Amino acid sequence: MARFLFNLHLFIIIFIFIIVVVSAKPHRSSQVLGPAVGFGKEKISHLRFYFHDIVSGPKPTAVRVAAAASTNKSPTFFGAVVMTDDPLTERPDPNSKLFGRAQGFYASASQEELSFLMAMNFAFVDGKYNGSTLSILGRNMVFSKVREMPVVGGSGLFRFARGYAQTHIHTANFTSGDAVVEYNVHIIHY
Repeated sequence: MARFLFNLHLFIIIFIFIIVVVSAKPHRSSQVLGPAVGFGKEKISHLRFYFHDIVSGPKPTAVRVAAAASTNKSPTFFGAVVMTDDPLTERPDPNSKLFGRAQGFYASASQEELSFLMAMNFAFVDGKYNGSTLSILGRNMVFSKVREMPVVGGSGLFRFARGYAQTHIHTANFTSGDAVVEYNVHIIHY
């Protein structure tokens, strides 16, 4: 009899649970809207600018903030983390018109080749893009002729941005570590 009562109670509990689950209305804290409702038609933009990474001199724009004990012994500086606030200009000349700033970090992430993990926000300060940003997150193999990194987002005129940045070294001083890098960025955005 005790077993029968136990099975009856178990049956009633399972039955009530099924009724509750089946009759429950789904809670909606969000709404499916479709692709970027209210933002208009997608656009494709191409930006070309120069990234000035200055690690030497009295006013560097890129500063090492962390390193492993073995970083300076590594041929690839594995483990070094560098914070940046690098100027982005219209032309390779550092005195040309300022287009924006590359703010973020790069970290030496390979023991075999000079390759950085790049996490950057390009904060634009001029023209129609003033106040807008693009975010880059990807691998930068420094000695490849052309490198490609993904654009993973943006703000302002670049909301919902996606795309890619192709870069190549314009000039580099391997004694000082300073470099000017050309960026060609292709973006799909609203």
